Amino acid sequence: MADLNHPVATADDDHHLTRVLRLRSGEAVVAADGRGRFRLCRYQGLGQPLEFDGDVIEDPPVGEPVTVAFAPVKGDRPEWAFAKLVELGADTICLLVTDRSVIRWGEERAEKQRLRLDKIALAAAAQCRRTTLPALVGPMTLAEAADAIDGLTVADIGGAPPAAALRAVAVGPEGGWSDQERALGLPTVSLGSTVLRAETAAVAAGTLCQWLRDGSVTPPQ
Repeated sequence: MADLNHPVATADDDHHLTRVLRLRSGEAVVAADGRGRFRLCRYQGLGQPLEFDGDVIEDPPVGEPVTVAFAPVKGDRPEWAFAKLVELGADTICLLVTDRSVIRWGEERAEKQRLRLDKIALAAAAQCRRTTLPALVGPMTLAEAADAIDGLTVADIGGAPPAAALRAVAVGPEGGWSDQERALGLPTVSLGSTVLRAETAAVAAGTLCQWLRDGSVTPPQ
């Protein structure tokens, strides 16, 4: 919600609250602005503004930002991967156009996809009770992403073991990285010994970066 001082549920919010969560009038609900601020409210029913039940609270950042860049593939699998990256807490999600990409969005199609992904991000954030929405950037080439994202590391079979400071990973398309992209000389990281589907690799990369940031896993010394 854009204004936590005047929290009004949208039609999509009403559908989620009444049809999915099955809330009744007077039940507690958390309203968030997508920028790390939230407040406890009371749901008053379809089409009604939310009632305050607490002050606005700032949700502090959890650590260094996590970025995952990936090349969209055919079908709805990119949307699934995008939603999971939101749930995992990725701070920036970058869409790549690689040498072997099958999907190549023009300007008009990219804008339609961006609007679709924005809706997916809102739904995923509500599901996982996340108060911040990730930044969506791109489409851009791997070279452009390397210039724009500090510490970008490329996921690749035979890559190096993950380092504790890993926070930004690029995942290639189903056909893998081209010789020209490998020639950029970016550091590599392994996501395991098996060949993963592109969307699986994106989620694995987000999970790994998140666990390293939170200290859930510690790389061997």
